[in-house]
Amino acid sequence: MSEAKPSYFYLNLLRCVATIAVIIIHVLGPMRELYGQIPVSEWLATVTYNSATRWAVPVFMMISGALLLSDKRPFDCRYYLSRRLMKVLIPFLAWTVIYSLITGYSGDGWSSAVAADTLIAANNTPVWYHLWFFYDFIPLYFVIPLLIPVLRVMTREQVKLLIAAWLFLTSIFMLKIETAIAQNIVLYSGYLILGWFLHNRDNSKELKYWVIAGLSWIVIDIIGTWAIAQQTHEYSGFFMGYKTINTVLIGGMIFVLCQHFAPRLEQRFAAPVNTVGKYSLGIYLIHPILLIPVRQLDNGFYAWFGTDWLAISAISVVTLMVALALTWLLAKVPVVNRLLP
Repeated sequence: MSEAKPSYFYLNLLRCVATIAVIIIHVLGPMRELYGQIPVSEWLATVTYNSATRWAVPVFMMISGALLLSDKRPFDCRYYLSRRLMKVLIPFLAWTVIYSLITGYSGDGWSSAVAADTLIAANNTPVWYHLWFFYDFIPLYFVIPLLIPVLRVMTREQVKLLIAAWLFLTSIFMLKIETAIAQNIVLYSGYLILGWFLHNRDNSKELKYWVIAGLSWIVIDIIGTWAIAQQTHEYSGFFMGYKTINTVLIGGMIFVLCQHFAPRLEQRFAAPVNTVGKYSLGIYLIHPILLIPVRQLDNGFYAWFGTDWLAISAISVVTLMVALALTWLLAKVPVVNRLLP
């Protein structure tokens, strides 16, 4: 592998843009299901934003791969479980309980039975829409220690073949071709390897190809989603998968773009980018609470802006700022700060 080492500021830049993208996805969530109920121009706003941000969660996985798979220290199982795994597992368990309690609230007050049923079902079903991420992300922590020694002894060409095989799997997964190996843990592990691969090399020569591939797929995703909706008269998530070739290439584009332009942005934007990057997991965990009244369409938050093209971006910016402020404050509270790492 090449020894080129880009500035680590770009990883915080990736965390920052991925955090913003996640919020956008959750802000537009209710609107994408309204095909045929709102003007097509407004519905296309949600599809455009959605297509341009679906890379967010995969990029978070790529960041983990870039950092954890590059760790050259001798593996210490106790340290890894207590410091690495617990840093994610404890917030996940705590917020599962918190969001379970929130589900108990309705217009008639709070129901302990509803909250309890939701919590009991959490072994299979996330209690809130954004917590699905942890069900697939936490198992990757058991894959990472196994990948590290394997990748160390593989040649660059062998790694390329491994990534090519993974890209093939993401392609057939998108085409709904069933195969026993196309499991979540395999498909998501590929993002770890891709992140490590791109992190440890100079990708400037391939930048234009990533951009062409990524932008092309964003356009295809928009047009394809619109075309399916015209045929079925409803929204389809066919082009919006996290484990499909289109999202892989868009995510790769975002990764190398941030890697390439980070040195130019660091001097002017280091403080805000590093702040959002530092609290990105906390923002991820807390922001859906802020969106509870927003996503209730009867409250008219989207309509207030006149167009979804403006509403989605404006609401996302405000949500980011408030979530960041809350996370920053709560992170200063002993014990509570362990829930917002």
